[in-house]
Amino acid sequence: MISAIERAAYTVVVSRGQSRNPQKRAIEQQLADAAAKIDGVDVLVVPHLYDLPKTSESYQQLSQVEGDLIVFSWIYSRAAHWVLDRNGVRGQLVETEMGEANADESDDEAEEPVNGQASDAEDGDDAVDRVATLYPRPDRKIHCIDLKIAGDAEPYLNELKRILGQQIDDETSPRSLPIIGGKLVEVEEQTSRRWYPVIDFSRCTNCMECVDFCLFGVYGVDAAETILVEQPDNCRKGCPACSRVCPENAIIFPQHKAPAIAGAEVEGDEGFKIDLSQLFGAPAGSDDPIATAARERDEQLLLAGRDTVGIDDQLLKRQQQHAAKPKDQLDRLIDSLDDFDL
Repeated sequence: MISAIERAAYTVVVSRGQSRNPQKRAIEQQLADAAAKIDGVDVLVVPHLYDLPKTSESYQQLSQVEGDLIVFSWIYSRAAHWVLDRNGVRGQLVETEMGEANADESDDEAEEPVNGQASDAEDGDDAVDRVATLYPRPDRKIHCIDLKIAGDAEPYLNELKRILGQQIDDETSPRSLPIIGGKLVEVEEQTSRRWYPVIDFSRCTNCMECVDFCLFGVYGVDAAETILVEQPDNCRKGCPACSRVCPENAIIFPQHKAPAIAGAEVEGDEGFKIDLSQLFGAPAGSDDPIATAARERDEQLLLAGRDTVGIDDQLLKRQQQHAAKPKDQLDRLIDSLDDFDL
């Protein structure tokens, strides 16, 4: 029997936060209740998307959804999209008009598809094959909205109405809205806080550097020889080292405090709104990201009772290649600040 969740033209997904903050619970409830009253919209309330295993009831429900998704969660939009993708819920990431949360905030605990495009590609690097280009995702749209942006439900409800209004007014849309109201399904299941990398395949070039760098068996390859996070729970809690060595900044840790590692869009001029000294989670000292990654990996190896590795030949080569690259906007800005001798 086909469920109502599968038949609806639109499904609103409300992913609950990890904390029990009453203000956050109130926002989630208001969103779910209001969306359920909209004709042609189904609502699915689930635990924190990042903490759920692929075999969970929540992802079983989501796997039945065929229409477009509007996903509200307490992680950055890009992170939410690729968390869904790794669990088999795939489509084209669509930008919303709400933007992103202030980069200093973190959870305690133009509608143009951007999937398949390398948002931070180097000049002249357009010919590089990205995994999402080689293996395109389905055409259905996935709108991911970060619940850290505002402190009440009204802005999110306005954005929801805007998204649905554009679709409803589009006479060329192949979908038609049913005249009956939607359905609200709330999934209650136990979860525990997890820590593992999520790959942004719109940036990933399948270079396999993360496989070589990680010594804990987190990464693997599928039948098509494409990188994947094979054993997510092998990841060492709190360690983001592999994200620092990824040449394309394609590895996300949604719960990390550094916005760029947690999935924030920080490329281009927009990135300069973020504290530059912490842009990629770099320490206050003089270490570059490669040295930081090597130190973080050694710390985890020691905790696991294994020998340290340090900066091996491969990392040293990456370090030298990075130093030889032309300076980007961030480098030039920092150089100009140095000239002031502050």
